[in-house]
Amino acid sequence: MEKRLEITSLEDLRATVGEIIDFANGSNIWLFLGEMGAGKTTTIQAICERIGVLDSVHSPTFSIVNEYLTEDDKTVYHFDFYRIENVEEVFSIGIEEYFDSGNLCLLEWPQNIESVLPDTFVRIDITENPDRTRTIKLSKHG
Repeated sequence: MEKRLEITSLEDLRATVGEIIDFANGSNIWLFLGEMGAGKTTTIQAICERIGVLDSVHSPTFSIVNEYLTEDDKTVYHFDFYRIENVEEVFSIGIEEYFDSGNLCLLEWPQNIESVLPDTFVRIDITENPDRTRTIKLSKHG
């Protein structure tokens, strides 16, 4: 199952995140792929705003994972694996417990930990087009 979304502005992204959430319904592991500056963190911020995250959402580049709380007391984990040099680093933070928690896990740079990803996930590919618009391709796996 796949879906494509065309995003022309930040306002357009905010209006479109509901489609991303609806598409991913039932999956708690969401992989965000795209070049540096494509809009992964911005998309995650818009999703978190829509689902009622109370905390400030920013990329956990140095801490690897940020934990956010929603208005309805749910926990959301936001990962950034950009600086991961080897898979052993993610085992040291207990990655399996996060994935198995049932909580929403939003992963930036998941290709850096590909060997430990669960079989079931939603993949969100973000591409910046030459005219500075974005194409978001959604696909379900597993």
